[in-house]
Amino acid sequence: MSAYVDAAGAWLAQDPDAVTRDELSELLARVEDGDTEAAADLEDRFSTRLAFGTAGLRGTLGAGSNRMNRVLVAQAAAGFAAYLLERSGGTTPTVVVGYDGRRNSDVFARDSVEIFAGAGLNAILLPRLLPTPVLAFAVRHLGADAGVMVTASHNPPDDNGYKVYLGGDDEGAQIVSPADAEIAAHIQRIADEGNITTLPRSVGYANAPESVVEAYVSATAAVAPAPAGAEGLNWVYTAMHGVGWETVSAVLAEAGYPRPTVVEAQIHPDGRFPTVAFPNPEEPGAMDLSFETARAVDAELVIANDPDADRLAVAIPDADAEGGWRRLTGNEIGLLLGWRAARLAGTSPAGDASGDPRGDAGVPASLACSLVSSPGLQAVAEHYGLDFHSTLTGFKWISRAPGIVFGFEEALGYLVNPTTVRDKDGISAAVALLGMASEARAQGRTVADLLQEFRETFGAFASDQISVRVSDVSEIAGIMAALRAQPPAAVGEVAVARIDDLLRGVDGLPPGDVLRLWLDDGSRLIVRPSGTEPKLKLYLDVRGSSAKKARRRLTALRSGAEELLASVR
Repeated sequence: MSAYVDAAGAWLAQDPDAVTRDELSELLARVEDGDTEAAADLEDRFSTRLAFGTAGLRGTLGAGSNRMNRVLVAQAAAGFAAYLLERSGGTTPTVVVGYDGRRNSDVFARDSVEIFAGAGLNAILLPRLLPTPVLAFAVRHLGADAGVMVTASHNPPDDNGYKVYLGGDDEGAQIVSPADAEIAAHIQRIADEGNITTLPRSVGYANAPESVVEAYVSATAAVAPAPAGAEGLNWVYTAMHGVGWETVSAVLAEAGYPRPTVVEAQIHPDGRFPTVAFPNPEEPGAMDLSFETARAVDAELVIANDPDADRLAVAIPDADAEGGWRRLTGNEIGLLLGWRAARLAGTSPAGDASGDPRGDAGVPASLACSLVSSPGLQAVAEHYGLDFHSTLTGFKWISRAPGIVFGFEEALGYLVNPTTVRDKDGISAAVALLGMASEARAQGRTVADLLQEFRETFGAFASDQISVRVSDVSEIAGIMAALRAQPPAAVGEVAVARIDDLLRGVDGLPPGDVLRLWLDDGSRLIVRPSGTEPKLKLYLDVRGSSAKKARRRLTALRSGAEELLASVR
């Protein structure tokens, strides 16, 4: 315990935040009094370090090396600055920084730009709290070498994070290996030096002009200008206590869509997230206020963004659903938007004069999704003669698919305008979905009718997910090891035809901790640890000749997957 007490003392000596200093001082006093609970807390805070990886940093706010705080952010900013200078070839790198409405996001952002400027970089701060897609857009729009977004996206209220993008050849995409390890090494060197108070700082950073936001709004509105059917559309929008609404409302006005009825209690940024236990539209109960509002105004559609507006949720009226509303799955939304993109690919500006669909730089146009997302997107690509790419999870991989015109991930992430934003974007996806809904509306049809047409055209794809949250992450490693040591011969009553272990590299994908089981009936079960939360995730996908048959097959697969999971826990 003395080592953790010493580490805490060294931390206190450099922490510029009075709140976390007081928090840690109180904890140390309790440890000194023999409080075993406080001792365990101290050990958890200092026995390890919040790892910097391909998602950057993300964790609970608080004092200590295993928490998100100003010390950790300063070390990250200084390490990232050193990385950018190292690869700059003697030029001065430019880095743009954005932040959302979570607790301390603005503080972490200003710490970062001051340290970037102090290190000699051209540092630019976005004008106010804004959605993550605006930051991703700004990296390319400003020709920056890198970008940092301070956000924890849809994580619990007490979390925050630090997401990193690279410009240049990376085109404003999130970092991938080996950049993550190289940046982490620089950060560790700064941390080992042990005193962030000696880091040079400067207030000589620039504030990005409002024209950056205006350019994002114009580019996003152009994704799907309102068609005739948009007039009179009665819909509901929630920002989930995040930063989406200001930007969304500007995009709607420029694109010509009617303003929605907003969920007033959730429309303004509030880092406390007072009406939701977990500000993620996928979580049970998170959209209850949206449904309540929709019933009150007899809406036709509900659209939700997560707190940093990089994800999109959609709900439609459904008489068979509890409360009369059903949230579409991420796969359902992704397949609809992918269908839209495939139809447009041959006639978009990216297509050549012969109608041959082309993506960036003359590469054949493609649709892409993560390997855990619905295989239905491949069916769409094949139907329209487009290339298809299955990637590892995360938009850092999806956005790099050659010739991409659309990409998605089942966790409510959609990339619909890759020429301007190389990341998931819940605002441009909302505009694209509104365009589809409005076009259908002009024909007397609904989003539900579009889903039925999709099934009739491509087949009935059904998906489900099992998430197992653990208190000890070692349990996840144990489950994965057990499945590898004794691969299942069947899932339920259906035999396993083939198992792909992505740790060994499959289909040209980078190695990943993923097991993919193909069953004799064509169903698919994927098992992997979550990249951002202490969860094990199981992804279930089936295809049937009708929605009813697909649901029946999915129910059987879920039962078998639960039995398999119970046998290895």
